[in-house]
Amino acid sequence: MSVHQSRPHDSGPLHVTGEARYTDDLPSTGRALHLAFGLAPIAHGRVRVDLAPVRAMPGVALVLGPEDFAEMPDVSPSPRPEPLLSDGEVQFHGQPLFLVAATSHRAARIAARAAEIEIVEERTPRITIADARAALDASDDPLAEGLLLEPPLEWEKGDADTALAAAPHRIKGAIEIGGQEHFYLEGQAAMAVPGDGSEMVIHASTQHPTEIQHKVAHALHVSQAQVQVQVRRMGGGFGGKESQGNALAVACALVAKRTGLTARMRYDRDDDMMLTGKRHDFVIEYEAGFDDEGRLASVIFDQYTRCGWAPDLSAPVADRAMLHADNAYHLPAARIRSTRLMTHTCSNTAFRGFGGPQGMVGIERVIEHVAAHLNRDPLEVRRANLYASGAQGQTTPYGMEVEDSIAPDLVAKLAEDAGYAARRAEIAAFNDSSPILKRGLALTPVKFGISFTLTQLNQAGALVHVYTDGSIRLNHGGTEMGQGLFTKVAAVAADIFGQPQDAVRITATDTAKVPNTSATAASSGSDLNGMAVKAACETIRARMAEHLATARVIWHARDDAGEALIDRDGKPEVCEHAFDCAPEDITFANGTVGTADHRIPFADAVQACYAARVSLSSTGFYATPKLAWDRTQRSGPRRPFYYFAYGAAVTEVALDTLTGENRILRTDILHDCGRSLNPALDIGQIEGGYVQGAGWLTMEELVWNPKGALATHAPATYKIPGCSDRPRVFNVALWDGENAEDTIHKSKAVGEPPLMLGISALMALQDAVRAAGSDALIDAPATPERLVEALDGTA
Repeated sequence: MSVHQSRPHDSGPLHVTGEARYTDDLPSTGRALHLAFGLAPIAHGRVRVDLAPVRAMPGVALVLGPEDFAEMPDVSPSPRPEPLLSDGEVQFHGQPLFLVAATSHRAARIAARAAEIEIVEERTPRITIADARAALDASDDPLAEGLLLEPPLEWEKGDADTALAAAPHRIKGAIEIGGQEHFYLEGQAAMAVPGDGSEMVIHASTQHPTEIQHKVAHALHVSQAQVQVQVRRMGGGFGGKESQGNALAVACALVAKRTGLTARMRYDRDDDMMLTGKRHDFVIEYEAGFDDEGRLASVIFDQYTRCGWAPDLSAPVADRAMLHADNAYHLPAARIRSTRLMTHTCSNTAFRGFGGPQGMVGIERVIEHVAAHLNRDPLEVRRANLYASGAQGQTTPYGMEVEDSIAPDLVAKLAEDAGYAARRAEIAAFNDSSPILKRGLALTPVKFGISFTLTQLNQAGALVHVYTDGSIRLNHGGTEMGQGLFTKVAAVAADIFGQPQDAVRITATDTAKVPNTSATAASSGSDLNGMAVKAACETIRARMAEHLATARVIWHARDDAGEALIDRDGKPEVCEHAFDCAPEDITFANGTVGTADHRIPFADAVQACYAARVSLSSTGFYATPKLAWDRTQRSGPRRPFYYFAYGAAVTEVALDTLTGENRILRTDILHDCGRSLNPALDIGQIEGGYVQGAGWLTMEELVWNPKGALATHAPATYKIPGCSDRPRVFNVALWDGENAEDTIHKSKAVGEPPLMLGISALMALQDAVRAAGSDALIDAPATPERLVEALDGTA
């Protein structure tokens, strides 16, 4: 069996040797032009651009400004347009004003800086959530004035106000949650190769090839059938390549169309960080009512989201933050209101967790505040509020019944395995004797919904070929960004045919092979594409079994080394057999095909089917069942997610109370992957997700100056976790269980949920601050500066 086994990433050797080809590594066919954008020097206002100096620069072949388009190409992933180039009205610092095509990457970048840009009018930009809220308060018509993405959205379960008023205890507070840079190792890149007539081939580093296809076809005024998009691999994505690659692909296609030459574009790291969207930062205000045990009776949330200058994916991101405002806790009464604020900053976009992490941080802050109010261990409060195990009729604030909760059992097991109680006592003793260094401990759970909240995206297709030598080639709509999707899906195909996994070859994601694909996002890559591949493979296997069951099979005999045996006449030795059985009696296992009485090599079975003109190719399709969701619906069936993935983490930290410097000493994780398709890959995703989540909440800080320019636009100024920031002791285990739903081999998604395990690092720092005698509730990221302010009482 290939599934449920730990196997290395299919491209692992290529990654470590540098042989793996990424978009910018692909060779050009003939002469190629390299592209760069000219960028706005202000965040808000109007500029006038003279492009004559740019056209005069060495190596420049083409310069395109807004006046060169009868209709400005749209690069938005949302229904509301987002122009490729500004028409002179600037909405964020670094907004593209014009496009340069030159003979080298360097020549294009130098030329892009030669433009004479006159600032006709510079206006005060709205940068922060506070800026946007101030403008909102002073406005008579915020939608008309462009202050809001859409009217505020509100969901309510029960009567939150009445329950709040009746509760024995009440608290009120707020938490600020910062954004996050994706910091993928491979930056944004694309290449366009013109074909026959109006055809165009796009190579892009994108999680959403079909969206690239749509946008390029629209920009070129051709049908989608004339645009082919290929993606072999990305050097990381994390959501940052779901929509942000549209501008590069469209720009390359436009230049390739006008010049007849291959066009290439890649952002330098500084430009990449300045131009592309981030994780949305939030301010979450809350009120909560609870009893003496900390059991919540009512929670009211006001979530404020900074969207940036254009819609991008902000609406569904903010929706998912609302959908995860309960995390793993049953809220008998709740009201969640979301306000989506427009600012003069880059348009924020998808990021691993897609709003879910921000929603979860909000409720975890409430739990910490409740625990502080009652002077109880936060874990006691958490356990008192968890969704009960199994189907208990408990519903989420948005009306979905939670049928699969394992949270109480998982949390109890992790607390026991990690020695939580003994360590809590040990840490208390340490803190009593240590005036400067304080240690903190926190256990936080995760319940994350798996499915796209736009129901139509929960579908996938696949194309599978079996060749006459027994090798298998498959293609599906998912993209590989280092997460091991291809390796998992290859195991599914290998298992169905009973072949070793190295007999399966997955080719580059290609819109010409599998059409109308969804983005590789929402943690659904394996769920969707694994099932589509399974359907295609089972179709071929059924055809083969039906033929082999009744036919007389002839094949060439081979020795153990696979060499053909020769008879005494010098001819290949021929074998012959009739299975004479029902098709369901034919099995595929261990590289052979047949019944318990007789088996033949898989390749010979394939040859026999080919000789009998049995089709050895098939498509497969899968649509996620049971979903029913409308974000504006107030009653009726409400199920945005097929199932939930669960997990929990215990983090222990050390905090220097003089400097705010801190370290993660130990982390213990128990995570629910169902019946894992590949435990080694899943554990790797859990480890990486935790570190990325802890980095977001403890050290990664985005800073814009008052003029609206991103100050943290390079590795020198933006701190991500390094090897020395990982936990000194890092224990990861997988929950022993399977998915209650009929997913691929009863597995569960693992892409996004582990990131939220990093919330335990923030809460452990909160525990350390409390141990130092401060009542301050910390915001995120909990940088040393913020921690010192909290300890000094200035937060």
